[in-house]
Formats: sequence, C-alpha cells, structure tokens
Amino acid sequence: MSVETVKTEEILEPTLPSQAPRGLKRYVPLSSYGTPYLWLMGGMLGISLTMIVGLLLLILVMGSLTFWPQKIIQFETVDGKRYLGEVTRRETYKPSREQVGELPELYREKANQFLESRQGISERFLVRTGNYERTNTHFHWVSDFQIQNSTYPEWAFVWERLSWGRFYGIPVGFQVDGKLFTEGLQESYRLFRQHFPDVQKKRNKIYYLEKEVLGALNYKMEQARLNVREKELKLRNATGERREALQQELQKANAEYSRLKENLEFEYGKIRAQIETLKKETQRYSILMQVSDGSIVPLPLATIVRGYPANQLSWFEKVLVYLDRWKEFLLEEPREANSEGGVFPAIFGTVVMTLLMSLVVSPLGVIAALYLREYARAGFLVSAVRIALNNLAGVPSIVFGVFGLGFFCYFVGTSIDQLFFQARLPNPTFGTGGILWSALTLALLTLPVVIVASEEALAAVPNSMREGAYACGASKWQTIQRIVIPRALPGILTGMILAMARGAGEVAPLMLVGAVKLAPELPIDGNFPFIHLERSFMHLGFHIYDVGFQSQNSEAAKPMVFTTTLLLILIIVVLNLVAIFLRNRLYRKFISREV
Repeated sequence: MSVETVKTEEILEPTLPSQAPRGLKRYVPLSSYGTPYLWLMGGMLGISLTMIVGLLLLILVMGSLTFWPQKIIQFETVDGKRYLGEVTRRETYKPSREQVGELPELYREKANQFLESRQGISERFLVRTGNYERTNTHFHWVSDFQIQNSTYPEWAFVWERLSWGRFYGIPVGFQVDGKLFTEGLQESYRLFRQHFPDVQKKRNKIYYLEKEVLGALNYKMEQARLNVREKELKLRNATGERREALQQELQKANAEYSRLKENLEFEYGKIRAQIETLKKETQRYSILMQVSDGSIVPLPLATIVRGYPANQLSWFEKVLVYLDRWKEFLLEEPREANSEGGVFPAIFGTVVMTLLMSLVVSPLGVIAALYLREYARAGFLVSAVRIALNNLAGVPSIVFGVFGLGFFCYFVGTSIDQLFFQARLPNPTFGTGGILWSALTLALLTLPVVIVASEEALAAVPNSMREGAYACGASKWQTIQRIVIPRALPGILTGMILAMARGAGEVAPLMLVGAVKLAPELPIDGNFPFIHLERSFMHLGFHIYDVGFQSQNSEAAKPMVFTTTLLLILIIVVLNLVAIFLRNRLYRKFISREV
C-alpha cells in the first residue's frame, strides 16, 4: 500500500485529535464550524423582522383605510326585511338548523339546497345599519341564504351626527320650521347644501360661546370666591390688630365678590340668551329621510357633522371626504364615547407628558450616571445601587403607577393642597391624578434606562482624554464638563431615545395617576397661570384601550383602534427622529472631528 493510499483511508475515518497520527488531516464535524447555528440565528432574526413588519403593515393598512368612504348596499331578505348600510366585514361560517328554520316555509327548501351545494358553508355580511335611536343596534348580520335581492341605491346617504352614531337613508324632502318646504331627492339635497354651511357656523359659534366665553366668566367667578375663602381661613387663626385688618379685607372682598357676581350674572344672561337664539335658528331646518323600513324621519341639520351620497361619489370626491375625516380626527375633540370625532386632546396630552418626562428624567439620569462613573468608589454601596437599578428595570409598570398614586398624588399632592390651595378644599388640586404626576411616575419608570445608557457612554470616553486634560491643569469638574460630557452626549441621547419610546407607550401607570377617558380642557389655556400641570389629560395609549375594550359600540370603534395606534406610532417615531437628529449633530461636532 502506498503512502498516498494510507493517508486517504485514514482521512475518511473520523478519528479523535489525540489518536490522529502527526501530519495527517483531521476530520472536523460540520457543527464545529457553527454553520447550522448561524442559519438558525439568521432564520430567527428573519422571522422576528417579518412579524414586526407584518404588524406594522397591518396597522398601516387598517389605520389608513379607516376613513375611506364605502358604498351603501341594501339587502332585501326572504322574510321581507331590508337592511341599508355599509358592509364592514364578511366571513364564512356553518349555520345551524335553527337559523334555517327561522326562514319562511317557502324558502327553507331553497336555503337547504343552497347550503348543501356549498357543503353547509355560508357567507355572512356585517352591515353597519346605524339609525340607533330607531333600531337599538348599530350592526346586523345578513347571511347569503337569507338574501333575496341586493342593490346599491343611487341616492343612499351617509349622515355622520354629533350623537347616536351614523344615519342611513334616502332624502325625500326638506322642512323649514317644522313644515314641508319641498319634496324630491335632488331638490332636498340642494337645500341641504345651501343651508348646512350657515348651520355649521352658528353651531361653532354656540360652541365658542359655551366653552370660551362662559368658561371665562365662570373662571372669574371662581377666582373671586376663592379670594373670599382665603380671607376667611386667614381670619380664623388671626388675633389682635391682624384680625381687625383681615376683617376689613374680608368685607372688601365680599363686597367685590357681590359686585362682580352681579355683573357676571348679567353678562351670563346675555350670553345664554344669545346661545338660545342661535340654537333656535339652527333647529329650523331638517331634511326628511326615508329609512330602510319605508318610514319618513326628520333629521335636523344641527345634529349633522357630515353627509354625502356614498354611491355617487367620484374618486376625487372620496378623497375629499377622506381628507376631511382625517382633519376632524387630528384637530377636533372626541364624541360618541370616543368612537367618533377627533383625538386632538389625546395627541396634545401624549406629547406634553412625554416632553415633561424627558425634561425630568434626563438631568436625573445623567447626574446619577456621572456620580457612579466619575466620583463613586467601588464598594458595597455602589454595588447595591447597581443591583437596585437592574432590578428596577424589570419591575412591572403598574407597580410604578401604584407608587405614583400613593407618593405623588396622596402624599406630595395632598401636602401641596394643604399649604397653598387650602381655599379649594375639599376639592383637591394636586392631590389627585394630573399630568405632572404622570410625567414624574414615568420618569421613575425610565430612569434606569437613562442611567445605564449614560454610564456606558461615559465609560466609553478614553481615559487618555481625561489624563490629557489633567496634564493641562484642568480640574476634575472642568474635565467632565468640557471633555467627558460632550463626547458622551450621543450615547446619553441614545438613552433618552429609549426612555421616550418606552414612556410614550406606557398605559398602565397612567390609568392610576392622571389619564382619563375624556378631558377636553387642555393643560395649557389663557387663564393664569396658563400652564395647569395639575389637570388630568388624555393619552393615546389609554384612548386605544378605552375605544377597543370599553366602548359601547365596539364594532364601530374597532377601525379607530388601528387609526389611533398608527397615530401613536407616528408620534413616537417623530419624537425619536428629532432626538436622533440632535444626537447625530452632536456626534459630528464632538467626535467625528477627532477621528
């Protein structure tokens, strides 16, 4: 046997390294190279990215199509009923014998033959029929074996209203002051378009007078009452000459309050009379609608937000309706238990709360990281602090909410009320949930993230730069201020970005310390002190929970869940992009020049 033959045979037989003769190649299993594990990790990464992208695409598609106007269909069933509305969902199912048995006897055999041809599988449509005040339901299921005829009425209208949800029908006339003014489809629609803009202007003026003007009068009245109350509280504990002076001040405050009350009540009466006049003018006009059961119903123009003939819209007109709905969604207040209208208060509350949280957590996290990295000596205390930080990062968020409710609201807030707002008691000012306590609670929640990221950024600064500063005569603080912090700022901002992303999406703590279902009054207004951090607020995350799980009309509110989720994701992305932009500028300013 030749030398080459011996080597080839020994190579083909796997041998242990210790048994292999010197100079011969060894057999190495494929798994030793890690190739299968590499493919496994890459596959898991691909699956994770696919799930994330799929979820974002689902939210994007469902959220962006929520406001696109749909056609109106009318189903006529075999039992003589009619259902007019928009098809919002369709699904296949297997109907029971009881459902088929409910049909008229003439149609049972046909229905059974139809189901047998499809192996007992039926398709049903969820129709949004609206007209809740008449039917006590917003939706109705219609199965295909029940349908006798389906049409798309040319003049079927969708009416979006201030209350009671949507209304579906066909216009047949127009009323003025309760009397029939005209009949006919086109003429009724023409008169609606003629009078509706004026009704909208008057309705908006009513809203302005009720919220802004009357609100300002009530605020002045309340401030005068609180002034009298403060004088009374001071008088209780005063003695001697101080008591006599306070009695005179109290008399003046009472006289001023009485005079102001009389003037404000006069102004209040004038505004209320103006509002009543405007309401009577807006209630003059009604459009007569024929609903699916054939009856005629008057629909006041004052209750209508938007109306259009869905089956006549061109593509451009559908785009206009779509954009108008988005405008309402972004700039108006919610209505119909948050299932209709806009989410502007929630957008404002989310952004303000996130910015307040960032302003609080950033200096606290950076100062703590500076002390741990630059000043603290290694020992038991520092180790205990690091362990506590790691443990805090894993604490459930609801625990922080309970802490915020107990410490900030009940302890700190109640103490502030006793010291500075005693005249308003027993109504709490800071002793209840508010946007300030929510920001502080989420600051505690995200503090470990900022500390850890900032400490790592400080540790990444080379010691040679510190030693060079010391060699030039700089003190420790001068070195930290002018050398270490500027170079670590990009990493510190990375921690802020992570904190903002987590804090903006948290909901559980906010349910305890400030977020509410409806808070149309914003934390910022024109009344002194202009910024009211004690007020409750709306949050997009809590709004998603409320619309999706607490709404009376959950099926109609389901599309709003996707739209609000899409909006929350976009806001978080915008806030993060701003922070990333600042981080990149700092990186180019302090680091890229040195490379």
